[in-house]
Amino acid sequence: MTFDDRSHAGDLLADAVRERLGPAQAGERRVVLGLPRGGVPVAARVAEALRAPLDVLVVRKLGAPGHEEYAIGAIASGGAKTLDAGAVARLGIDDATLADLEARERAELAARERRFGRDGDRPEVEGATVVVVDDGVATGSTVRAALAALRQRRPARVVVAVPLAPADTLARLRREADDVVCLDVPEPFYAVGQGYASFEQVSDDEVARILAAARRR
Repeated sequence: MTFDDRSHAGDLLADAVRERLGPAQAGERRVVLGLPRGGVPVAARVAEALRAPLDVLVVRKLGAPGHEEYAIGAIASGGAKTLDAGAVARLGIDDATLADLEARERAELAARERRFGRDGDRPEVEGATVVVVDDGVATGSTVRAALAALRQRRPARVVVAVPLAPADTLARLRREADDVVCLDVPEPFYAVGQGYASFEQVSDDEVARILAAARRR
């Protein structure tokens, strides 16, 4: 399957998500969270189809001091945090060092949200059905960090929705999300861009425009 662009992928994904979720149950709230930047144009189409609020879920990895590529946790929009206490203990990271690390990453997370025009009220996810959308996943590390952090905000149900992903990554995501909607599982899988005829970079300004339009709706 080849998508013309992210909007085309979003329209197809919206149909699949709407079919999977079915009609909203009495009292059910639905929230769509896009992973910036590329996931936001896709998520916008899903949110519009579900008539649900749209927000971004910015994720920042907490990397071990001196070995930043090794994740000891993650933080996400809305104050959520997950921490690998075992890794922290094994590496001998003290509380002061951990606090400094988290403060730096929270500052960067806040700066990114401001660039996206996202510094006001956000949809409440506690008790809601939350659909986490990206434009595709490869290793799935960002989505998995998002899921781990999002769980701290106590949603009722978390659904991952992506246009394409490799089979092994999908298997991991299905163990960590309540449901996964994926339109295409290419074999062999090389990169997310292989599924798109047009895969232009999404700017911070475009993300901000999409979020502003969603809030007006």
